[in-house]
Amino acid sequence: MNNNTPKTYRADDICPRPDKPVSQTTQPMAPAIYPTSVWMCNDTHQAEQLLAGELDGYVYQRVGHPNADAFGEKVAQLHGAERVAVTSSGMASLSLAVLSHLAPGDQVVVSNQLYGQSLMLLTQELVRLGIQSTLVDTCDLAATRAAMTEATKMLVVETIGNPRLHVADIASLAEIAHQGNARLLVDNTFATPVLCRPLTLGADLVLESVSKMMNGHSDVMLGVLCGRASDFARVPAVLSAWGLSSSPFDAWLAARGLTTMHLRVERACETALQVAQLLQQSSKVEQVDYPGLAEHPRHALANCQFGNRYGSIVTFRLAGGRTAADAFIAATDRIPFCPSLGEATTTLSHPESTSHRGLTPEQRETLGISGGTIRLSIGLESSEYVLDALGDKLAGI
Repeated sequence: MNNNTPKTYRADDICPRPDKPVSQTTQPMAPAIYPTSVWMCNDTHQAEQLLAGELDGYVYQRVGHPNADAFGEKVAQLHGAERVAVTSSGMASLSLAVLSHLAPGDQVVVSNQLYGQSLMLLTQELVRLGIQSTLVDTCDLAATRAAMTEATKMLVVETIGNPRLHVADIASLAEIAHQGNARLLVDNTFATPVLCRPLTLGADLVLESVSKMMNGHSDVMLGVLCGRASDFARVPAVLSAWGLSSSPFDAWLAARGLTTMHLRVERACETALQVAQLLQQSSKVEQVDYPGLAEHPRHALANCQFGNRYGSIVTFRLAGGRTAADAFIAATDRIPFCPSLGEATTTLSHPESTSHRGLTPEQRETLGISGGTIRLSIGLESSEYVLDALGDKLAGI
């Protein structure tokens, strides 16, 4: 037999074998997707070093993967963070923050102006872990300071509250938290790092629901948690042990979404201000919440923190209550009823029946959420289109 004859293999010995990486002399403009769940190791020593974090590289997707790292690196630059953890959702990022930093016997002080599921996690689910919570209006700095105790380990707020759009004084709240030896955790989803970088204002941890404006295309479920290295000691282990990690494809999509985030946010902010001004003029609208309006109680603070941009969300209350809200939603399909936000298209949501449905009527009333409350998420259409569509909906009430 000729020794130069290539050895032949059966199909079942060829097909299952892993492919060798393609050797490249040029750099692709689009990043690659790494869907692999596991990596091959050279030997036991390398595997141990990789899993201990003593050596750069990957072993198992739940622990880490290239697409999460590539996306996380961009987010770190945007937020001025030393460390970033990419998670499977915004709620997973909140879970990661509390599981990494709280223990039985601890207390967390919680803004009462949070997303409904965040409130449920912090005030109900944590109780099962022996962690107590205190709800407070964090716009009232004196009340916030009074709510802090020796057991308080974390203060949780949203940069722009959901859905009433209260603006948190991050620098002052960071001072209150640090005076009590606690960490300030800020949910920055409504602002994005385009409007606000809470870490630069004194926050210890910041999370984003990447599914919203950061990605902006309604096709990703992802979150991030950012902070200093000193606050991330337990984060990688908790991320892996609790199964909160991300998928490569979602991380790849989110990285693509970041390329246009600054343009999308700027466009949406411009239209949102015009929308808020239009709604102010309607006799069918009782109240408009938007930090860009001079009448908003936190307008001056918003100017300072956001640089004269106020976000893509506008919340308002219809005079006719739930009946008017149902008629408004049904009036035309030019602005779809979509219980989320940050999409490329303008959408509306109804907090009473969606995001804050888990609260009691009394709790919603305290927050100023009624059956007539509508939350608009402004998209990328022309301002003329959005204003005309809103006019059609108001005419249908």
